[in-house]
Amino acid sequence: MQRRQFSLAAATAATSMALGANTAFAQQAAPKEGKEYVRLSKPAPTDAPAGKVEVVEFFWYSCPHCNAFEPTFAAWKQKAPANVVVRRVPVAFNASFVPQQKLYFALQAMDNFDAMHVKVFHAIHVERNKLAKDEDIFNWVAKQGVDVNKFKEIYNSFNVSSQVRKATALQQAYDVEGVPSMGVAGRYYTDGPRAGSMTNVLNVVQHLVTQSANG
Repeated sequence: MQRRQFSLAAATAATSMALGANTAFAQQAAPKEGKEYVRLSKPAPTDAPAGKVEVVEFFWYSCPHCNAFEPTFAAWKQKAPANVVVRRVPVAFNASFVPQQKLYFALQAMDNFDAMHVKVFHAIHVERNKLAKDEDIFNWVAKQGVDVNKFKEIYNSFNVSSQVRKATALQQAYDVEGVPSMGVAGRYYTDGPRAGSMTNVLNVVQHLVTQSANG
């Protein structure tokens, strides 16, 4: 979902991506700066340790394109090279996005995060539960076998508020135009409209990871 509308083709292509994307990429021409990706004018902060390349996925739970891309991205994340550190960052284009940012970081601090992360997408896009307000989120969490009192404590904590601020600051540092989109090494940004599809986004990311690792 973009400030300017994502093409439906980008989301459709994401669902059909083969896991052999790295092989396919090797047969393609290298992506071009200024076309398939942009270089940031000012580097964004990264949390990756020395010798690692950070890859960031910017997303929004309510975005249908992020929902379509999630299985593909999860599979890519699982098979990412050892020198890659992958992060998901929930965005906020306005204040109404903040509850879902807090939802993400609160779940991340609890057990069984991966399963719960998938359940949030399912709740919104299949069950049509918007999960847009605090009470809606608390009511849903209570039905998932989660300790809702512990969840509320984490959700309303200083730590989660701090993570929300950092996520929004990173979004601004990468000048994120829409989601799903990707940042690499604090230096590069790409998204579906630039790369042509989310399949190509991951190909571009792979190229930028290699480029960053080689200095």
